[in-house]
Amino acid sequence: MRKLVSVFILVLSVSFLRCKQGKRYHDEESKQESLVVDNRLQDILSFQKAKNEKFSNPKTSPLPDRYRKNFIALDFFAPDTNYAVYAKLVRTPNAVPFQMQTTSNRKFTEVVYGVAYFMLNGQEHQLEIYQNAELIQEKDLEDYLFLPFTDLTNDEETYGGGRYIDLRIPKGDSIIIDFNKAYNPFCAYNRKYSCPIVPKVNHLNIKVLAGEKAFKMGVDK
Repeated sequence: MRKLVSVFILVLSVSFLRCKQGKRYHDEESKQESLVVDNRLQDILSFQKAKNEKFSNPKTSPLPDRYRKNFIALDFFAPDTNYAVYAKLVRTPNAVPFQMQTTSNRKFTEVVYGVAYFMLNGQEHQLEIYQNAELIQEKDLEDYLFLPFTDLTNDEETYGGGRYIDLRIPKGDSIIIDFNKAYNPFCAYNRKYSCPIVPKVNHLNIKVLAGEKAFKMGVDK
């Protein structure tokens, strides 16, 4: 009888240890996920801070002086890591360069570097990602990619002409698109700038409630 009790206690002890280890495993996994979220949030806040510093500096700000003098900060949606998505990047090495239209007579020579496929707000989406023929010749911009897009917030919460996201060529076949880093073109603040017009193919039929909102002070007219 004592032998049976001892065996029973041993089984309970092993089971208890396994449960503790299992719980500890899940706790560690949860901590790692929290760390990733925290890092992304910090990255978004750093992006916003850098943008505000650029707009405050008379040497780098696109704002006309009368707006810059009273400038405090740009208006952003609250950071939301759900809008930082992993996309499958399908490269298009045979794409033919084309002239991207702008808000002026100027045109930019672009090529479709690839197409990004991703899930957002429970729906499947795809966006073309572009590479500029001139920029790839400049130092530190050899791997620069350009993602312009429009969505259902335009002309309401955000600038009517759409927004841009800066990306870099990834090593593999996936790329992170963080819509929290979507920003307005300079022509949203000052008409002296020439800005690429978002191709119709890059429209998202959802509201992207992330990134920079419409500029409230108006534009130079």
